[in-house]
Amino acid sequence: MHSDPLNFLKDVDVRLSVELGGALMPLRDVMALREDSVVPLDRLTDELVDIAVNGRRIARGEVVVQGNRFALRIVEMEGHEPAASAAEPAKA
Repeated sequence: MHSDPLNFLKDVDVRLSVELGGALMPLRDVMALREDSVVPLDRLTDELVDIAVNGRRIARGEVVVQGNRFALRIVEMEGHEPAASAAEPAKA
């Protein structure tokens, strides 16, 4: 059996991050932020969030609650068809 020569890379730690959204604000508004300030983000609550590894988007998903923690459900992998469209028959 031939082993994968890059198998050792599977143990390398990488930073996985999730972007819920962003906001463009003048610096004076940022400087005025205090406890209990609310900053509206540019993403709707039902939109998928971006999932990145070391700053590069690899997937999109939805935020779920697992016990008392936030978690992610992967919905789309970058470069792959979403699961829903992959199940559709091919058009000739």
